[in-house]
Amino acid sequence: MVGEYYTLAELEGKAPKLFGIPTGTKLDELFYKIEKGEQGYERKPLGGIPYLAVMNITGIPDTGKSILAEQFAVAQASAGYRVLYVTVESPANFLYTALKQKSEALGADFATVEKNIVVIDASDNEELRENPRALLDTMAYAIKEKKITNVIIDSITGLYEHKEVAARQIVRQFFNFLKKWHQTALLVSQKRSAQASESAEAAGGLAVAHIVDGTIVLDKKIIETRWDVSLYHLPLGSVLRTLRIDGCRLAPHDSRTWVFDISDLGVIDIIAPLEEYIKK
Repeated sequence: MVGEYYTLAELEGKAPKLFGIPTGTKLDELFYKIEKGEQGYERKPLGGIPYLAVMNITGIPDTGKSILAEQFAVAQASAGYRVLYVTVESPANFLYTALKQKSEALGADFATVEKNIVVIDASDNEELRENPRALLDTMAYAIKEKKITNVIIDSITGLYEHKEVAARQIVRQFFNFLKKWHQTALLVSQKRSAQASESAEAAGGLAVAHIVDGTIVLDKKIIETRWDVSLYHLPLGSVLRTLRIDGCRLAPHDSRTWVFDISDLGVIDIIAPLEEYIKK
């Protein structure tokens, strides 16, 4: 079998445009593009994660991964775009409650949100969890019938539990599928607590991070010592949450570590770069 090849000029018509898909957070300002202006080249915010990007959202437990995914879903659905939410961890009825509360906290019209979010519940369906082809076929049908433009899988790790040898193959199938169907996607992946907190590694090694278009690492630090109290100006026993874009092949981005907070209403608020936060 002979493979296809193209000249670079032939790919011009197939190249996607570079613009942002809003997440409803300050992440929208952390991706940017470089444009030539009167004063030379200028950096302009992209306004969201890159269009058609498949992004990996990773972190140890309780770092805000699902909250970020839910906030993105509400932001897109309230703007009139269809979102396919594949829930692997939390049953669909609990997801409904979470998204309703998130909509109220963000001031979104829940009637619009619930109309534009389509849910596939793989949490209690062993066939969908254990058989990637069955889940992909279900996703394809939903995308086609409901005119989906954004996909969330929470979590991709749940699709290869106890099968980490096959992790790269499974992740690659979903990545290629999302590209084929022209979807902008967030893949939530669970990091083992034993892995370095600042790394992008998730269960299955670098299965997700090496395949997807970019990774956003969420982390938390417990204020445990007098040095921590002095450095971060936070009470002993409190939690400092951080976020970092750990590479993106589709667009330039701010690579600094940012401090963020999760409000009582369950909304992510990205505050400031860690270095500026400490100085203040």
